[in-house]
Amino acid sequence: MQLFLVSGLSGSGKSVALKTLEDAGFYCVDNLPAELLPILIENLQQAGYARIAVSIDVRSGGSVQQLPRHIEAIKKQGLEVHVLFLEAQAEALVKRFSETRRLHPLSDGVRTLPECVAFERELLAGISDIGHHIDTSGLGANALRAWVKEFIRLDRARLTLLFQSFGFKHGIPLDADFVFDVRCLPNPHYDPVLRPLTGRDRAVIDFLDATPAAQQMYADIRDFIARWLPGFVADNRSYLTVAIGCTGGQHRSVYFAEHLAHHFSAQQQVLVRHRELAG
Repeated sequence: MQLFLVSGLSGSGKSVALKTLEDAGFYCVDNLPAELLPILIENLQQAGYARIAVSIDVRSGGSVQQLPRHIEAIKKQGLEVHVLFLEAQAEALVKRFSETRRLHPLSDGVRTLPECVAFERELLAGISDIGHHIDTSGLGANALRAWVKEFIRLDRARLTLLFQSFGFKHGIPLDADFVFDVRCLPNPHYDPVLRPLTGRDRAVIDFLDATPAAQQMYADIRDFIARWLPGFVADNRSYLTVAIGCTGGQHRSVYFAEHLAHHFSAQQQVLVRHRELAG
């Protein structure tokens, strides 16, 4: 049996992720109390289900903090378990709840909405530590669906090296293990011809290829990752996220993410994501 657990902060897109898994052929259960997970798995195994997706979050109450213990017990039975943890910046979550006018699950008439979000993040810290993160702060539903589909297809026996471009003006990604700042490099944005393009377009690539400082920084970042990557592999890490940021997340960071992904794809399982281009 293959089990995908979806968790994360309220308003971060868990329903979209679970629906994507359902469309991919998983039998899905939403809002399962954490203490019922072992019973559910036992019953579904007996019924012959092979691909299961379960959403568990703070709606489970205090039992959600026992989820890591349940996951370890299930893994010892020989099941393949993968955890997808969705999160977002507090400002984005507050905005989503304000727009939908829904109550936060932890709302008690005393805590403010930002306080509920902060408390929820604290309660889920133990699950956050064991899951593959997706920061949905500025992510549209279609982009999230695409990223979840990528997650399903990964070879779980190998470390996945994820390169993500972003714009500092929209905040640093919450899911980054390393963050590199390339804003000191010449910015194609100030060239009227290059401004509407992205770091995947040939004209921008040629511009940065011909910039000595960009090539030196690329070599430094590449060598840093190459030097320390074996340590993360030896530590049995499943994912390592390297975020590259420029001002708007359109030109320089995209160029770096693409080039680094191309370089390491010959040796590692690699994903590349462009946050500001995803929409």
